[in-house]
Amino acid sequence: MRQDRCPNCRLLLSHCMCALRPPPQLARAGVCLIMAEFEALKPSNTGWLIADLLADTSAFAWARTVLDPALPALLNDPQWQPYLVFPGEFASADRVRSDLLPEALAAAGTAADGEYESKTRRPLFVLLDGTWAEACKIFRKSPYLDRLPVLSLQPEQLSRYRLRRHIHANHFCTAEVAALCLALAGEAQLAQRLEAYLDVFSTRYLQARQSVPADLTDAAHQHWLALCAE
Repeated sequence: MRQDRCPNCRLLLSHCMCALRPPPQLARAGVCLIMAEFEALKPSNTGWLIADLLADTSAFAWARTVLDPALPALLNDPQWQPYLVFPGEFASADRVRSDLLPEALAAAGTAADGEYESKTRRPLFVLLDGTWAEACKIFRKSPYLDRLPVLSLQPEQLSRYRLRRHIHANHFCTAEVAALCLALAGEAQLAQRLEAYLDVFSTRYLQARQSVPADLTDAAHQHWLALCAE
């Protein structure tokens, strides 16, 4: 029997986590998701977790022959320095970076009215959201991405994402990649919150699949609630 899912978090209604969702934060960095076909509809997708926590998150559906004009407009916006986050071995050496450009690391402030202001370009992390095969296809067949520097992450820890099988142990889910990028941009606290939020989502997803009630007293929930109380 098919069970109803929450239209927002996509978990089964019995395990909905919307009550645990915090207000999105304004940060130095932004994220641009380019999503493979049907990825946004998958209950196991983690891209929406980024949007829950990070105010400057944009999402675009990818198609080989159709380009949303808002995407190149975002990539060309002078407030942003975009980085295409992808393994460096798939790009020419002159495009690959393991860190941010110096101007993106410059200090920036927050205006009194809550709007972000900076004299430097803000890092915008472009993430290809889909399976590994889909991400590779987007990378190869999106010429408008060819001019972007490729940020090649070298994470020390193995992926903790448990909802899909990866061919390679060092493949990360979208929310994990975003957390690594945010940490690189100096947003360590937000990166930690995103990792904890992902843990809660993964825990609830698996509990629902195993018909185990959601438990606010388990380690994942307690860690998240502690971070929210700070």
